[in-house]
Amino acid sequence: MPFPRLLARLNLHVTNRILGPLAAKLPGMGIVVHTGRRTHRQYRSPVMFFRRDNDFIFALTYGRESQWVQNVLAHGSCEFETQGHTLRLSNPRLFHDPRRTVVKPPHRLVLGLLNVSDFLELARSS
Repeated sequence: MPFPRLLARLNLHVTNRILGPLAAKLPGMGIVVHTGRRTHRQYRSPVMFFRRDNDFIFALTYGRESQWVQNVLAHGSCEFETQGHTLRLSNPRLFHDPRRTVVKPPHRLVLGLLNVSDFLELARSS
């Protein structure tokens, strides 16, 4: 797993509360709004994203087991807030790309240093 679970917990309780309000306004960042598998509560997770045609690609810096990833996979869709827009995304697809060819070279380098090679792709719903 790229980042330790302890860091994920710290981000959940501290960093996300600070970054959350800004994430939807910054270029290349947004908020994934997803529904809990057991609680059916709505959660908001700040993320970085990349575009490929009409699809949105998320680098899974905390791995495939992250709660937000599992929630989106189970539900099959989510809302995504970015730069003042709320989009409906669906058809989640996990994929492994050890060469990180899905992202541009500067991001490829950083993700390589972080040992991130798992991604989640979602299509924009009409």
